[in-house]
Amino acid sequence: MKSAKLALLASVLATTPAAVLAQDVGATIFGSDGNPVGTVTEVTEQVVVIDTGKHKTPVPPSMLFDGEKGKSVNATQEQINTMMDQRVAEATAKRDAALVQGAAVVSAGGSPIGKLASVDMAADKITLETEGGALLLKKEHFAVNPQGQLAVLYSRDQIAKATAGAQAGAASGGAQ
Repeated sequence: MKSAKLALLASVLATTPAAVLAQDVGATIFGSDGNPVGTVTEVTEQVVVIDTGKHKTPVPPSMLFDGEKGKSVNATQEQINTMMDQRVAEATAKRDAALVQGAAVVSAGGSPIGKLASVDMAADKITLETEGGALLLKKEHFAVNPQGQLAVLYSRDQIAKATAGAQAGAASGGAQ
């Protein structure tokens, strides 16, 4: 029953009239129940980010409309949080399944960056081996990108600087 409600929510959100192209940061967005859903924290042409207090939820501007109290969306705060909880759980499960020793890793930009030399999920210690050296990271530093690749959430430059810093620290015995 819950998944049927979420499917209905997704279809309602997808068919909401395109009455809004922009929204002011700080504005309150109301739900279909007339209660506040959250506050706008970011606006681009493609997305309005609404902070529900639990999630920062990206919403296409076309999903917002003029309601009785102001800009609104055809869902309640609880429905949006439930949908986001499910998306986060799915993304976390995909990421955790991909975090295995030997897995190829791409940078945030999608370029090959290295492979996982070791993975200790219980201790949350993951060693990324790059051409510049090894870097110890945590699960939260990884995601599965839209192309299905395991990605570290840093650019090539950030990884290169971090590995250079780690090597410099090791060379000096960790002294600062």
